Amino acid sequence: MAAPVALIQGASRGLGLQFCRHILKNSPAAFLVATCRSPEDAAELRGLAGGQRPGRVTVLRLDVSREEDVRAAADRVRESFGRLDLLVNSSAMLHPSGRGETSLRDVSAQGVMSTLMTNAVGPLIVAKYFAPLLQKGGGGFGCQPPEEEKRHSGIIVNITAKVGSIGDNALGGWYSYRMSKAALNMATRNLSIELSRSRPKVLCVSLHPGTVDTDLSRPYHRNVPRARLFGAELSVQHLMSIVDSLDGEQTGKAFSWDGTELPW
Repeated sequence: MAAPVALIQGASRGLGLQFCRHILKNSPAAFLVATCRSPEDAAELRGLAGGQRPGRVTVLRLDVSREEDVRAAADRVRESFGRLDLLVNSSAMLHPSGRGETSLRDVSAQGVMSTLMTNAVGPLIVAKYFAPLLQKGGGGFGCQPPEEEKRHSGIIVNITAKVGSIGDNALGGWYSYRMSKAALNMATRNLSIELSRSRPKVLCVSLHPGTVDTDLSRPYHRNVPRARLFGAELSVQHLMSIVDSLDGEQTGKAFSWDGTELPW
């Protein structure tokens, strides 16, 4: 079987960068494509790539708000590999201001649209252009059942958040972020239905990483119990454990870092 190919979208920092580290360490045969908006400013990512064997890591420019970037990145992966086994949509923003809205007075059309573009529309466009490559993948990630008709060729992971659950929302606030993650979950569900019709199928899941010590969540750590605040390394270990166990029964669902299924 050909060496698996994984693509991490939003790889310059936080969870995305840690996904890169995890795959390079734990999947030594895999090729890694790491994308971010400004590769020239991603010193940690470039350093990570520089420490690998030649050709193992490809760093590409990809701004999810620019469809031409997504198309160009997909063309590069097609030319270099012709396939893809794992796509992780990791980039996210809380709000352009860096803080979630606490009341309706704080809501602006620009803030909502910018957050939706980064957190929901962008990942959907990424899925659009990379789905044909995932359909040609070798199923190098996840758990393959013995029945050939149930096997998958690739996996899409959308990094969601528990606050995107409509049924679990009892506090309100964070209009833009909550709406964007709810929209992302719907995209995951739609993608899972359409891409399960191919043979072999492409699995699609939303994964909640927990409260992780990243730039996005740092302003809100004060109210988080220490035991519930994760480093990026531990969170990604949990998430990749879920990815490694995925099969067709889980596609279209949302899971928390501990493997429990989340309500939509």
